Amino acid sequence: MKKGFPEGFLWGGAIAASQADGAYNQGGKGLDTQDLRYFDAAWTKEERAMYKNRRINGEKYKKALTDDDTVHYPFRWGIDFYNHYKEDVKLFAELGIKVLRTSINWARIYPNGDDEMPNEEGIQFYIDLFDECHKYGIKVFATILHYNIPVNLVEKYGGWKNRKTIDFYVKYATTLFERLGNRVDYWLPFNEFNAGRFNPYNGVCLVEDQEPDYVNAIFQCLHHQFIANALTIKAGHEILPGSMIGGMIARFTTYPATCHPDDVMQMILDDQYSNWFYLDVMARGKYPAYIERYFDKENIQIKKEAGDDMILSENTIDFTAFSYYFSQVSTTKQGWEKTAGNLIMANKNPYLETSEWGWQKDPVGLRITLNQIYDRYQLPVFVAENGLGAKDILEADGTVHDPYRIDYLKTHIAQMKEAVIDGVDLLGYTMWGFIDIVSCGPMEMSKRYGVIYVDRDDEGKGTNKRYKKDSFYWYKKCIECNGDIE
Repeated sequence: MKKGFPEGFLWGGAIAASQADGAYNQGGKGLDTQDLRYFDAAWTKEERAMYKNRRINGEKYKKALTDDDTVHYPFRWGIDFYNHYKEDVKLFAELGIKVLRTSINWARIYPNGDDEMPNEEGIQFYIDLFDECHKYGIKVFATILHYNIPVNLVEKYGGWKNRKTIDFYVKYATTLFERLGNRVDYWLPFNEFNAGRFNPYNGVCLVEDQEPDYVNAIFQCLHHQFIANALTIKAGHEILPGSMIGGMIARFTTYPATCHPDDVMQMILDDQYSNWFYLDVMARGKYPAYIERYFDKENIQIKKEAGDDMILSENTIDFTAFSYYFSQVSTTKQGWEKTAGNLIMANKNPYLETSEWGWQKDPVGLRITLNQIYDRYQLPVFVAENGLGAKDILEADGTVHDPYRIDYLKTHIAQMKEAVIDGVDLLGYTMWGFIDIVSCGPMEMSKRYGVIYVDRDDEGKGTNKRYKKDSFYWYKKCIECNGDIE
């Protein structure tokens, strides 16, 4: 029987290019869809919830296209990782991580998305970044698309609504395999695949008030992404034999609110529609019967081309991955209390505590999820994101005391260890936002996830200097002893 994490377990950290890199107009980069998200630090808590990207509309989108403002578009400045990656990677090496998960910005490789030739300056940046990681013995886990696509593809073609975007994406991915392939250890074509359903602007770049049939458009975009994902796997395996290419969802772990059979059935349906559908297509290679029933009920009609089913069936993923931040309950009862969560509003579990942002903390749910996913697919698993967003205070002496984060990490890693002992083939754990970055949902710097503090506020002001939090030293010790920590 296994006693704990295997030798060579990949302890790591994760960031996204759009939230970290900044430098939106440097190095030949084109404008991308995350560059268009507007934020005002003067907004109240209620306004921040109201105006976040889920509510982006055509007017705001059009204004952002020609707005050269950087203060109110935080993804344009991030933490300036683009210009600070060398000192940051050195700090990552001091932390002791074994793998860095980061995304590659499509608009930095092909600024317009449909360019004939790639931007060499963009390719060189990733060569330099990944070489810097390998210099310190840090493996690279590259996400090919973490939400943001070149704006030109949306303007000119309609983005993922247009099947042509598949070709542009596969060309982009193929360029990465050919030019960066020997520098990347794990590939992930799409971040949180189900985000397209639950946060359509991020996931499939749709603006709601511009779509006459919004829901149908979402699933058509998702179909195109499924085909792009499969064709990317095909290209990757041909160009890089033996390469590991995975599929990821945002995991919404759910329990029946009661033992009433209707609540249990609702839990099964919620799991299918919110989670399993996306991994089922990527791992099993076909649309499951339950989603066909759902499409029929909701009058959703997907346009497929001849050969699509074969493309999906012949090009399945090598490992599964997921983000895990919270759990929820399923019920048929109306009026159940709601709480916030990653991508969605969730039914509240009365047995769980919540974070400052209302996300329910459930370490045992991580063990449950790991067992469920491994049992379902029998593929190696990666915890691609997990962490706690909180307001941290930088003290006058440069310290940051975050015992709440240490407790969060400790309890979740303990349950992850139990899952390994259960028999789950767990490849690694990349803590989300392990260096503070602009938070994706609320677009705030003040919602911090990292064990490394970045001195920037919600307006982008500050020294941008990095500081080690108390959690930095805890996570460093955890990595050194391979998770065998009390």
